[in-house]
Amino acid sequence: MDTALEACSVAITASDDILASHFEARNRGHAETLLPLIKSLMSEAKLSFEDLDMLAVSVGPGTFTGLRIGLAAARGIALAAGKPCIGITTLEALTASLSPDTARGKDILVAADARRKEVYFQIFRYEEGASLPTPVTEAKARPIADVGADLGAHAYIGIGNGCHLLEKAGQFEKVDIFISDAEHNPDARVISKIALARGLPEGAVPPPAPVYLRAPDAKLPGGIDPATLKSPS
Repeated sequence: MDTALEACSVAITASDDILASHFEARNRGHAETLLPLIKSLMSEAKLSFEDLDMLAVSVGPGTFTGLRIGLAAARGIALAAGKPCIGITTLEALTASLSPDTARGKDILVAADARRKEVYFQIFRYEEGASLPTPVTEAKARPIADVGADLGAHAYIGIGNGCHLLEKAGQFEKVDIFISDAEHNPDARVISKIALARGLPEGAVPPPAPVYLRAPDAKLPGGIDPATLKSPS
C-alpha cells in the first residue's frame, strides 16, 4: 500500500498475478479512503488477512501525514494477523516502475517535490540482468538550485514530479536527460513486485519506520517537531 505522496494505492498480488488493485490520485483524505479501500479489495480477492503472507508499505520520503496513515494501517493489520510487514522507499518504488529495457544504458534520476523549493532525489541503475534497480547514491533532500552540482556526466532517465522542477530551474542544462512521463506517485503493484523479489523475511522483523530526510513542515503547539515523537510499537 502507498499513501506517501499524492495518491492512494493498494494492491493484492500472488507471485506475478494481481488479484485486486486500485490507484487514485489524492493529495488529501487518505485516512478516510485507505481502510475502506483495503476492505473492498480484500473482498474482491476473496481473502482474509490471515491468508496473506506479508505486507509491504511505502515508508517515504513523503508527506508526514500520508506516511503515518499508510504505516499505521500496514503495521496494524500485520500485528492483528501475525504477518511480517516490510517497508519500501517511495524513491525505490518510483524507480522500479521503469523497466530495465526503458532505462538501459542510463542512470535513473528519481526526484519528488519536497516543497520549500527542495526535492527528494536519488540515483539508481539497472545492473546487467537485474530485475530491480540498484541505488547508486543515498537519498537526499536538497534545494532545487543545488541539485545540478550533484549530477555527473552521465546519461539519465528522469522520473518523478521533481524532475520538471529541476528542469524549469535550469539544473539539467549540462546534463543529458530524458524525463519519463510515467506516473509520479508510487504504485502499490510496484511495491508488491519489490517485496516479492526480496522474499519473506526470516524470523521476526521490526515494524517498518518512516524515512524522513528533513523535519516536517508542521509543528505541534510549543514548537515540538512531530518527527521526534515515537511511533507506537
